[in-house]
Amino acid sequence: MYKSNVNLNLYKTFYDVAKCGSISKAAQNSFTSQPAISKSIKNLEEELGTQLFYRKKDGVILTPKGEELLYYVEKSYSNLITAERIMIETEDLKRGKLSIGMPSNIGAFYLFDKVIEFHKKYPNIEVTVVTGGTRYLLDLLDSHKVDLIFDMAPVDIDNDELTCDKITNVKYCFAYKNNTKAFDPSKVKKLKDLKNVPLILPIPGTSNRKALDELFDKNNILVENVLNIHTSEMIESFIKQDLGVGYVIYDVIKNDVKKGDLSIFNFDEELPGVDIVIVYNKKLLSTAPKRFVEEYINYNIK
Repeated sequence: MYKSNVNLNLYKTFYDVAKCGSISKAAQNSFTSQPAISKSIKNLEEELGTQLFYRKKDGVILTPKGEELLYYVEKSYSNLITAERIMIETEDLKRGKLSIGMPSNIGAFYLFDKVIEFHKKYPNIEVTVVTGGTRYLLDLLDSHKVDLIFDMAPVDIDNDELTCDKITNVKYCFAYKNNTKAFDPSKVKKLKDLKNVPLILPIPGTSNRKALDELFDKNNILVENVLNIHTSEMIESFIKQDLGVGYVIYDVIKNDVKKGDLSIFNFDEELPGVDIVIVYNKKLLSTAPKRFVEEYINYNIK
């Protein structure tokens, strides 16, 4: 028969030892004696009927069962931290936290200004912005280390607790440096003329490159002189270095277009767009992230 009176102290001790990889370090960090830590681990192992750690001369490592338990303990620990935030955060945002995850290119053209305005209005809110790839950001969201993710669709989500909604759509364009010496812009009148100029494109296999390749195939365009670049910021940089025509989100380079540093081609063919989505766990959102989304993204958490 399962016990209903779970001893949370035992699980906290287990968590500390697992994170430290050492009973002595866990004891030092928690100002507890090593024998007391060892006894707590032994008691937990006896209660669960399984070994949680392999003992080594220089510390401990988790057994397979220990790794399994740590997964659930970490989630529970993260839930407690989030619950504490929700309880202590005030509606007037005199205190609180906001943690956002995003790819750097989205931050550059879509979110950074919004984050700055939010910080100016709510200076007592501790704001953290984390950039990285989609899988990395989803892991942070799952462990409650970020409140929200902004990314480009599609986002492959395998967690039923997460919501993923479109918040806007952005368009791509073909841009080049004014007074370019890499090619003759006057000879590029139609989309098919791009086969004769150096191109700077997203790397093959990405969703935006797939959409572009489908457009090229549809119009029987075979391109050969191509630089494959990973991020929009790098594509923008290569355009400014006059290395050719770059395929990039218009919002990334619109200020350079307005200043007259870059120009874009306007073809009859409609270029693909991409949806920007927000990913979050609505059950675990505190006041600060909700307020940011509602006031600066114009999106209502459902």
